[in-house]
Amino acid sequence: MTAQLPDRVRSEDSHFWADVTKGVRIYAQTPRLRGLMVMEAAVAAAGAMVFVNTVVLVQARLRLGDEAVALAFAGFGVGSILAAFVLPRILKWLADRTVMIGGAALMVASVALVPLVGSLTNLIALWAVIGFGFSLTQTPIGRIINRSAREADRGAVFAAQFALSHACWLVTYPLAGWVGAGVGLDVAALALAAIGGVSVALVLRLWPADDQTTIPHDHPDLPKGHPHLAEHGPSHAHVVVIDYLHRRWPKAA
Repeated sequence: MTAQLPDRVRSEDSHFWADVTKGVRIYAQTPRLRGLMVMEAAVAAAGAMVFVNTVVLVQARLRLGDEAVALAFAGFGVGSILAAFVLPRILKWLADRTVMIGGAALMVASVALVPLVGSLTNLIALWAVIGFGFSLTQTPIGRIINRSAREADRGAVFAAQFALSHACWLVTYPLAGWVGAGVGLDVAALALAAIGGVSVALVLRLWPADDQTTIPHDHPDLPKGHPHLAEHGPSHAHVVVIDYLHRRWPKAA
């Protein structure tokens, strides 16, 4: 009731299918968003171990009841909340990329330690660490998307983020259950940690450490006298996002 919502910004006219796929196309062409998408695979791998197998870990391995299950999930929640409180200060000192990759790596490393869990106290502590990493990776997503799309396109990009990240969950949820039931929880944890580790390594490659927003470039595809060239000149630098004038991420001119 107190939030001030911005006026809706109308995007340029386009075909229906272009509107449907716009968010995914922006994702595919923006380096930091490609890295973010792969990072969601690491988040889903670690998160699936928590959300799918906590009940089995507590009741089958530790031989405890429903109250212990609730306490284990509470540990994950407390870790997430703690990260949300300290994250604004962290982001004043560190870049989003550094914080998010660190959070993903923390989650993956913690999942790899699941085979060592032998008590409820250890499980709660481990789940709290995973929750902390989970919040580090998920909370800054809005900042990344706002920096990577025009205001008129942000709705499409947020929708793509939701759909693509849930596609990762669609894979890791059943994987966590099937491998856990068929081979064992320890193997499931190590398999999910391996998926997460590969994902984090790919993020380091896909998301440039020197993540510039203002990029020198030119437009050989635009005719002379185009309003964009008239405003900025033939070779220019400005904040770049994927749109109808910049359909591919530019290389420096």
